[in-house]
Amino acid sequence: EVTMGYRNDKTSGVATGDDPETLYMVTSGRHYNGGCCFDYGNAEINNLDTGAGSMEAIYFGNSTVWGKGQGKGPWIMADLENGLWAGSERYGPGYAVDADYVTAMVKGDSGNHFSLKGGNAQSGKLKILYDGVRPKGYSPMKKQGAIILGIGGDNSNSAIGTFYEGVMTKGYTSDVTDDAVQANIVAAGYV
Repeated sequence: EVTMGYRNDKTSGVATGDDPETLYMVTSGRHYNGGCCFDYGNAEINNLDTGAGSMEAIYFGNSTVWGKGQGKGPWIMADLENGLWAGSERYGPGYAVDADYVTAMVKGDSGNHFSLKGGNAQSGKLKILYDGVRPKGYSPMKKQGAIILGIGGDNSNSAIGTFYEGVMTKGYTSDVTDDAVQANIVAAGYV
């Protein structure tokens, strides 16, 4: 397979520093691997690994090198640079997803708090996969505001995946908003 990714290092209106943000994507639950890193989200503006907390992106896959969830995956995790996080510990509770199409959400609040949500993009509601403190060394965040898709913050491009849609927005959305987003995704009728 050809490896590739996309990035925009010169953005405006994207959360930076410890600003709150919410990200979601719909991805294939069948097309993934353990390479680094099938991400969508906020990354470094210089294409380099600038340390813990310098990015906040959704990761989907079954990598176990930088962290993992329970079982064999694939997992929805947060790529916060120098770690994939299913919770506040390197090996978190996680949620192994078994669906053709997956809704994945990462929400980073200001202060020492983030959450993960996910579910089947064809039916049902989102599940709260993690809601709590950030990993040690990841607060305050140092987000830089570049937008990446299909690669890690340092341009690592050994991951595979399929991206269908996604949104990055400033602010930490409410559960009501998250439920409405998932309802709209289900109504779109992915087949």
